[in-house]
Amino acid sequence: MAKVNPDSASILESSVQYIKNVGPKRAESFYKIGIKTIRDMLFYFPYKHLDRSSTVTIAKLYEYVMEGYDGEVTIIATVKSIEKRRLGGRRELLKVHFADETGFIDCVWFQGVKYFEGVFEEGELFAVSGKPQISQYDNLQFTHPDFDKISDDESVSYLNTGKIIPIYSSSKELKATNIGELSLRRIVSYAVEKYAYLLEETLPEYLLKEFKLMPLKDAVRNFHFPENMDKLHDAVRRMKFEELLYIELLVALRYKNYKTELKGISMKVKSGLVSAFLKTLPYELTKAQLKVLSEIRKDMEAEKPMNRLLQGDVGSGKTIVALIAMLIAVDNGHQAVLMAPTEILAAQHAKNISNMMNKLAEVFPEKKIKVSLLLGGQKKSEKDKTLEEIELQEADIIIGTHALFEEKVKFKDLKLIIVDEQHRFGVQQRGRLQQKGVTPDIIVMSATPIPRTLTMTLYGDLDVSIIDEMPKNRIPIQTALRGESKLPEIYKFIADKSKEGVQSFIVYPLVEESEKLELKSAEKYYDDLTNTYLKDLNVGLIHGRMSWKQKEEVMYQFLNKMYDVLIATTVIEVGIDIPSANIMVINDAHRFGLSQLHQLRGRIGRGKEESFCILVTRDELLKYRMKNFNIDFVNQAKIEKYKSSIRLQSMAKYTDGFKLAEIDLKLRGPGNIFGTQQSGFPDLKYADITKDAEILISAKNKAFEIIGKDKSLSLPDNKIFKENLHKYYAASLNYANIA
Repeated sequence: MAKVNPDSASILESSVQYIKNVGPKRAESFYKIGIKTIRDMLFYFPYKHLDRSSTVTIAKLYEYVMEGYDGEVTIIATVKSIEKRRLGGRRELLKVHFADETGFIDCVWFQGVKYFEGVFEEGELFAVSGKPQISQYDNLQFTHPDFDKISDDESVSYLNTGKIIPIYSSSKELKATNIGELSLRRIVSYAVEKYAYLLEETLPEYLLKEFKLMPLKDAVRNFHFPENMDKLHDAVRRMKFEELLYIELLVALRYKNYKTELKGISMKVKSGLVSAFLKTLPYELTKAQLKVLSEIRKDMEAEKPMNRLLQGDVGSGKTIVALIAMLIAVDNGHQAVLMAPTEILAAQHAKNISNMMNKLAEVFPEKKIKVSLLLGGQKKSEKDKTLEEIELQEADIIIGTHALFEEKVKFKDLKLIIVDEQHRFGVQQRGRLQQKGVTPDIIVMSATPIPRTLTMTLYGDLDVSIIDEMPKNRIPIQTALRGESKLPEIYKFIADKSKEGVQSFIVYPLVEESEKLELKSAEKYYDDLTNTYLKDLNVGLIHGRMSWKQKEEVMYQFLNKMYDVLIATTVIEVGIDIPSANIMVINDAHRFGLSQLHQLRGRIGRGKEESFCILVTRDELLKYRMKNFNIDFVNQAKIEKYKSSIRLQSMAKYTDGFKLAEIDLKLRGPGNIFGTQQSGFPDLKYADITKDAEILISAKNKAFEIIGKDKSLSLPDNKIFKENLHKYYAASLNYANIA
């Protein structure tokens, strides 16, 4: 392992102001975007590269179009003129005429005209990338292309010699001190030439050889200014592997710590309590539920603490599995906790489980199980009573929300924690609850299926159980996509079905009208509909501004069929179970995320009748519907352009939550589904787990192998990992529970 040269380290940690052409004033601009040191500048990589060998002349471009080529290409051309035209109303069009020595092409923008108008000036040279087409006037045209400004210097030194130009993101902070694309390239070029050789290797030699990885100094040089596209690919692969390896080392450390450092207790299935409970259920458990229960039972019997992720689609029966685990803990004389994300869901869990425990007491009187509810919104007298029940262990099963974290909550013998909808709780919150028991067993549940690549990064320290089977009596929900013009027909459908005893949800994105977003409002439409289309029906209203008591009251009135229709916001997203509610209308469906739409749809179809989910969107969005839609064959450009439409088409086509989760990951990216604030991990700078699954699997396997053999990272070859974990991942090390 290379020894760190103190002089090299101190130079690289010097202020960015010492790089040529930066200075103190420009350094302030770099500070604002997180570039504080020379080292930071070396790792400020381009977001893309312009490969001179992949550019074509405009004349060649015309030939491609005539031959039916449908891909994206890049040209290098000069701005000849700029034309702005009004199209009617507020709509405008910007047309920039480009030329090279072989011909002319128009670039057209229909959106962001004001911005793009200020970007181009006659005589400037640009690299322009897009999909070419012939306009109605027989002109060659790009519509909303990508572009990058090229200087005259670069046209000589790079373009004509076939080199590859890095394209950097130049923020408004940099532009404020006259650091444009060309200036930034020059500054980075100087930094790489003068300082890259000082970088110390961050991976051991044996790993570089085993995975054929480029050394760090070479990787940094070739990421910025690659000799060729193969070298660029190798440099990027090196950075992705290293990033994923260090994150997987954290995951492996946390897994190893939980399994080896912490001592749990063995909880066995003892009496006939569980079998008696199963007899009280009006249905048989599915094979998938029984398989998962077997995995949980083995974990609970072992003296090592359980740390398990329980995944299952909406309505697959996770809560019953969790309840059986709680009964095992209670049967062993311990307390169990179920933590829910919302007060209304916690209250519903408490009521349902209390009812089940009352039925159990009738067939198994030897054990009376007490269920207690703890919520932040409870009256002081109710809360004090529950706190006393918890401390004296009069309460066996405790159900609550984040109120369970509070310091005054003192459990007498907490040995099992179940976290429902676990992605809604941060790691620190779960840790605070965990500290209330002496290494309790933990099950975290998710009704939002998690793609395998995410599971491997964020939840790699958890053993995973999946309920991949729905109850046999479930009839698949019919999902339809409709424009707003069809709403009168939809309301008639609801009214007709109500005569058959079918109840309906009508969901809106907001509680009150928002002129800015022009989204529908639950309160406004409640007033409108009860005076028009639904005036002959009993209509209820529920939204997030109500107290949990008010929400609970409305939901139980709906359950008892006091309402035919419930107008709601997304407060009904999780957990509410109304067997006769078989119609779900979601307004402004394009404004909801895919997992949220799937959760809402999961509120219906709980009975034995056919159910209908109707996604209502703007009529114009339906124009983008693709024939024989299959997300696997939609290219990235279309995904970016038609995200809302693709979400809705995916919902209409797929009912499998795991398939929808993969699509959601592709549409939104991992950071937006499970933010790093929740995961406890740093942002990914280089790797994309939606595309780099192969690198991720290699990194994970190697990380677990390294920690498996050398948990303290004390072997000579592994000390480099320890040094860099402490140096660059200090905050995440706390998360992994190591010194």
